[in-house]
Amino acid sequence: MLIHPWDAARDSDEWRDWLSRHDFGQLAVNGLPGEPPWVQPMHFRYDSEPGPYGQVLAHLARPNPLWRALEENPTVLLSVVDDYAFVPGPWAAPEGAPPEHGTPTSFYAAVQLRCTAHVVDDPAEKAALLERQVAHFQPEGGTAPVAPGEAPFGRLLPGLRGLRLDVTDVRAKFKYANHKPEAVQDAIVAGLTTRAARGDAEAANHQVRRRS
Repeated sequence: MLIHPWDAARDSDEWRDWLSRHDFGQLAVNGLPGEPPWVQPMHFRYDSEPGPYGQVLAHLARPNPLWRALEENPTVLLSVVDDYAFVPGPWAAPEGAPPEHGTPTSFYAAVQLRCTAHVVDDPAEKAALLERQVAHFQPEGGTAPVAPGEAPFGRLLPGLRGLRLDVTDVRAKFKYANHKPEAVQDAIVAGLTTRAARGDAEAANHQVRRRS
């Protein structure tokens, strides 16, 4: 992922704050010899501790073919992308230039976590991992606890494997044209606000926030 100086996260607080509001991404695993990388969409829980970059918890079905690739190479990348929008060329035209001279572009926020993967198969550890995930996604409760050998979910545990991803590096990008003149940025924000499609409000907010 190319990161220009104006796209880079200002500090770790910026990407941590953004990531704290996201819990769905794509896990990229190096493929087996002769195969392309494997990519698995999944929900996850991100915890800012332990370590300098934190930890990710997830689980997948035991029949998932991704496990074989993980055994070959536990170094993985979790990619999270959101707040994206397409910016039509006329919105980005320089002041005084014809609208058709503006360059179309994409806006997005992206955080990529390089991780070392650890497979969790111990029933008690796996149950605890699942409980932590449920607590994140369903803080209001309403689902029975997961406990090995106990109804209603104990019988399902053997069909799952847990994933603990220790984050070893982070690359973050906030691509919102903050290197452009303010007049151009204002025109883009106006266009996003008027169009009001999916992601437009978030993209406009990022552009204004990062300009301040």
